[in-house]
Amino acid sequence: MSDGRLAIIGGTGLTRLKDLEITHRQVMHTPYGEPSGPLTFGQYHGHEVIFLPRHGAQHTIPPHQVNYRANIWALRDAGVETVLAIAAVGGITEQMAPGVIAVPDQIIDYTWSRFHTFFEGDDMGGVTHVDMTFPYHEDLRQALIQASRELELGAVEQGTYAATQGPRLETAAEIDRLERDGCDLVGMTGMPETALARELDLRYACCAVVANWAAGRSDGIITMEEIGRNLETGMARVKQLLPMVIERCRVS
Repeated sequence: MSDGRLAIIGGTGLTRLKDLEITHRQVMHTPYGEPSGPLTFGQYHGHEVIFLPRHGAQHTIPPHQVNYRANIWALRDAGVETVLAIAAVGGITEQMAPGVIAVPDQIIDYTWSRFHTFFEGDDMGGVTHVDMTFPYHEDLRQALIQASRELELGAVEQGTYAATQGPRLETAAEIDRLERDGCDLVGMTGMPETALARELDLRYACCAVVANWAAGRSDGIITMEEIGRNLETGMARVKQLLPMVIERCRVS
């Protein structure tokens, strides 16, 4: 996986990458509009990376209004071939407790009305289908898993991510439905980001941080204070993980 540039897409709780020695920022323009912000280029623990905060530098873009097509296209245009996507999620099943890191291997899309493909318009020249049997790049998933094992971070090594529309949180009945469907995690940004990366043939994997129990999986309501505390714990683990994962990507 050493060819091409590596990008990190930061989610809630990771709007900037500490320890990134910034060399420059680049404003990108795409056929699909503007991405969430300029791409930040720099050296991270001795390796070149590009960082893009999914929700904008000030976390002002809600999940249903992220320009996923512009984000993925801009990264590809910048020479990126590998994408580590960091995402805050809710935990549905027992092992997905707040503060846990998870590396999902499957995803179910419950979103609607989002621009979800590059394959549209009058100049396509035919119908295009992209295989999504295994939505995440397995070598990149294994880099996350092996780094977590070496650091003893206790990451959950598989699971199904339910991508919901947002920006509201789900009802308890909706979470019950997601669990019946086989979902372990719930988030709002996994789709169409995952599918768009596949359409552009990017190596893409998700590192999910469980920020809270999903609705109905704990006593009481979900609060932003609870989410903030758990994200602080989980993102500290992600920041331990990233340098080792990037190293593995560059030498494998």
